[in-house]
Amino acid sequence: MPHQLLTITRHVARITLHNPPANVLNLPVLKELELVLNEVEEDEYVRVVIVTGTGRFFCAGADMNELAHLNTAHGGSEFAVRGQSLLSRIERSGKPVLAAINGTCVGGGLELALACHIRVAAAGALLGLPEIKLGLIPGFGGTQRLPRVVGASHAAEMILTGESLAAEEALRIGLVSRVVPPHELVAQAEAIAALMTARGKNAIEAALHAIRGGLDIPLSEGLAREAELFGRLCVTPEKQEAVQAFLEKRQPKFADA
Repeated sequence: MPHQLLTITRHVARITLHNPPANVLNLPVLKELELVLNEVEEDEYVRVVIVTGTGRFFCAGADMNELAHLNTAHGGSEFAVRGQSLLSRIERSGKPVLAAINGTCVGGGLELALACHIRVAAAGALLGLPEIKLGLIPGFGGTQRLPRVVGASHAAEMILTGESLAAEEALRIGLVSRVVPPHELVAQAEAIAALMTARGKNAIEAALHAIRGGLDIPLSEGLAREAELFGRLCVTPEKQEAVQAFLEKRQPKFADA
């Protein structure tokens, strides 16, 4: 049975983690996720990606049975690098990736959500990095991405205590952008996706590139990159159409819509 269920409609690909009962990221799941990402990245029809889970879990992270067999420094580092590489692909995607956090989202599951560009959580969901309780630290990018999202103090508290946050507290510290009733989660995620698919493809890609790259360079370099990308967009047909549509008080018509 596949561990990811993929549906594509209206330019939106929905990847649903399906590895009951907790949607853990074991080796077969990671391999399948790589293949699914290849498919959606290569599909020109897909403009936005939504990642969610089945049941009560978004994702509970690594498989404890696999962790139990990591008994060498080399094996542990190799395991971490594999997960990091996969999640970095999501972060670097030219297509917006939205995490629709339907339930418990801990360990590698939260690291997966952190690699997504937008995070929306269902009320009642729990989010955390409990690796410290196992004598470990997050290994799929959590020690690096979480401080960039919520700040060093909030990140240190979460990582060093291993305690989870309720979705509402995650919203307060900026870990998620909105919390919605569970039965509205998919609809809300799809509504956000629809807003993005209505925008120009080139502008979306440039915005992601500017946001993503600007986090790791000085402000002056980020501003220079932003100006360069802005200039490139000024000569695109989609920019000309969008501005003209605004002036004519109509919806823009993009060639790739």
